[in-house]
Parts: sequence; structure tokens; C-alpha cells
Amino acid sequence: MPQRPEDLVELLPEAEPFLARESAVSEAGQRRGLVLLHDLAGEFDAASAAALAGAHLLASLPHQVIARFDVDSLVDYRAHRPRMTFEGDRYTAFTPPEINLYALEDDAGEPFLLLHGSEPDYAWGRFVDAVLGLVQRLGVTSVVALQAIPMPVPHTRPVTVTAHATRRALIESYPVYWGEMRIPGTVSALLEMRLGEAGVDASGVAAHVPHYLTQATFPAASVTLLEHAQRLTGLHLPAESLQEAAEANRTDIDEQIAQSPENTAVVAALEQQFDAFTAAREENGLLGESGELPSGDDLASEFERFLADQDRKRPRD
Repeated sequence: MPQRPEDLVELLPEAEPFLARESAVSEAGQRRGLVLLHDLAGEFDAASAAALAGAHLLASLPHQVIARFDVDSLVDYRAHRPRMTFEGDRYTAFTPPEINLYALEDDAGEPFLLLHGSEPDYAWGRFVDAVLGLVQRLGVTSVVALQAIPMPVPHTRPVTVTAHATRRALIESYPVYWGEMRIPGTVSALLEMRLGEAGVDASGVAAHVPHYLTQATFPAASVTLLEHAQRLTGLHLPAESLQEAAEANRTDIDEQIAQSPENTAVVAALEQQFDAFTAAREENGLLGESGELPSGDDLASEFERFLADQDRKRPRD
């Protein structure tokens, strides 16, 4: 197993233009100022909203792989079993997990990077150090994480977010809701913390996915993540086709909810809470009983329930 962080990642020839430009920099003010987005939310990605946002960018924008991570050293295949194709009497294809670093251009021709793929199960420390090495070598000065978390919110209202950053100034326009609390960790959170310690600006947004849709598809959350990524970085990110998918998905959800009086009542109660909170605070936020914010313990418990449910759905040997 690789022991050094740099052994976990292979830089491809396509990375050379970024490396060459950064190697010529003699002063901090000359750095390119690349943005790095990442969606390594793994099981902390309710409705796979962050993964869908990243996949949408790759499907919509010019891109190329500039680095590949050693997934055999990072991913537990038995916990996240890769798909294989079986035809008649033989296996014909294997789709392994990937963790790749892509170079893309936004709609205005501005280059940026996207770290996309499975959240590592192993070697978090070495993985984070490897990403930090790439950040320094490629000229990255701003890193933004995309995540999604289950919350007691209705699908019939705008998707809200929780923002976090290594410096308050990076997310000054976003409200602060929480005091100190302990929640399950993610590699994205560890990366953000280590970037801050290294003096690199890092921030992130977590879309709030209705708790009754965490195992479904909810592209509205993906659209919201891209909108906030634009807001935090100034990039021009396409979302038209994803917005169309969100509208179609909303129709499907409405039809399914309408088939059950119990589900209709639950959504109506969440709407009442959301509207009461919004009216009281006059800004988007997180909802709890009677329009109040849930406590840190409530939020941590919600995360724990979500992850436990994910674990129960894994195939067992």
C-alpha cells in the first residue's frame, strides 16, 4: 500500500500546462488563482445531489482528466460494490470506482478544476495531503465543497443551504445558525480544515434535501449547489438541462405524494413550518419545531440516522 501522499495520485501529461505556469510564479500575487470544486460527499450526499451536480458539469463543459487517484488504496469495494455486467454465461464488463481531478472551462472560457468521484474509505490523512500537494502545484487559491444533507424541509419550497468556510469573510452574506456540535466526519470536512491551516481559502455549501427524499433523486438540490458555487467563485456554470430535470422530478414527486393522505399531511406541516420560519427571519434557513431551528444535537442525530440507513442498505457478505 502506498505510504507517501504523492503515491496516491498520478499526474497525467494533461496537467503540464498548469504545472508549467505555476512553476514560473515567483510571487504570491502572480498565482493563477484557480478554483477547485469537489463533490466527494460519499454517504454524506443526500439524494446524490452533489455527485449529480459534478456529473452535470462534466456532461456540459469541455474537460479532461489531469490526475487520477489510486482507488484500490482508498476505496472499500465490499462497502461500495462496483457494478459488473453479466451476459448469459459470462462477465463482460467491470466499472471500477474513480477519483479523478478534471480541468474544465466554464461558459465564459474560464478554467477551473473539479475533484469528482467516490469519497475515500481509507487513508484520509494521506489523501488530504495529496490534494493539498496538488493545490500548491497547480495554482489553486480557492476550494469549494458541494454536499447535501437530510433536513425536515418540504420539496415544495426553495432549496436552502448551510454554508461553511475557513474564514468568515468568504461566506459573510450567509447566516450562521449553529453553535458547537459534534457530527460524523467527512473527507471533505477534513480537507477544508487542513486547507485553512495551510492558508488556502476553502468554503462549502450543503444543500438541504427533504428527509423523505434522501434515498431518491432530487435534482433541485443539485441546481442549488451549482447556483451557490457560482456565487462563491464567480464561475459561469450551466444548469439549464438540470433545471428541466428538476421541474420534471417535482411533478413526479407531487404525484406520488398526492397518492397518500398521510404523506400529504406531512408535507403540509413542513410547509407551515418553513413559511413560519421564513416570515419570522426574512431569510432562508433551517427549520425545526414551530418554525424554530433544530438544535445541534437534533442535527447530529439526523445525520446519524441518515448514515445508519445508508449502512443498512449495503449488501452483506
